[in-house]
Amino acid sequence: MRNLLIFLLVLVGIWWVRRALARLQGRGDGSTRAEGEAGRGEPERMIGCARCGLHVPESEAVREGDAFYCSEEHRRLGVER
Repeated sequence: MRNLLIFLLVLVGIWWVRRALARLQGRGDGSTRAEGEAGRGEPERMIGCARCGLHVPESEAVREGDAFYCSEEHRRLGVER
């Protein structure tokens, strides 16, 4: 049982060292949330809702003409006056 515990600790140590080295080399493991959906490492542009001002990713924004909205409901309501 003791040998199994030591073996598992060695495996975790190796995994941790490899992960740290990958970060130092700048390649990472693709698990950071700052990377885009495709894993390109490029942040996605944020768009402000014309109704409430909430910023949402451009891929999730609803567009009508030149205005962007955070939801279909706010697009239906239009620009706040």
